[in-house]
Amino acid sequence: MTLHLDLLRHGETELGGGLRGSLDDALTEKGWAQMRAAVIEQGPWDRLVSSPLQRCARFADELGAQLGLPVQIEKDLQELHFGAWEGQSTAALMDTSAEDLGRFWSDPYAFTPPDGEPVADFSARVLAAVERLHAAHAGERVLLITHGGVMKLLLAQARGLPREQLLNVEVAHASLHSLSVGVGVLLREAS
Repeated sequence: MTLHLDLLRHGETELGGGLRGSLDDALTEKGWAQMRAAVIEQGPWDRLVSSPLQRCARFADELGAQLGLPVQIEKDLQELHFGAWEGQSTAALMDTSAEDLGRFWSDPYAFTPPDGEPVADFSARVLAAVERLHAAHAGERVLLITHGGVMKLLLAQARGLPREQLLNVEVAHASLHSLSVGVGVLLREAS
């Protein structure tokens, strides 16, 4: 049986762009508005699943209360930890670590930011979490409120992209994408 998984990226955050990773930034008013607008006339969902970081979880709590739906926090669906690069913009990294940044962008699986989480480990934890969601909620439609990196990974998998193209997947703030998840985390983009 299939799990219908809608992916919603958090909206704009207070500390803005850059590599936010595990930093627990709050949404701006614009970020809240972006997320509220993204879910208008969407669904219906059977449940909400969220990253524990407040830029996702606070909106999940608000939407869950509004829709009368349970909210499940899933720590393994939070963003990649960028280590020493957390909180830095790519422009700043171009000044201090241009070669390493280039290596990361060209193949994020082959280069890990200093003290960061290897993308292979990130991928394993995210896919294991999605597999658990499928096992527990197959046949349901679930809204997952999460991060750009998680969504890029899942969309790249669904599209069958080579690992080097992971960071080429576009995922805007408050964008909504739909996947069908089958047994063994077989992902397909839903129309």
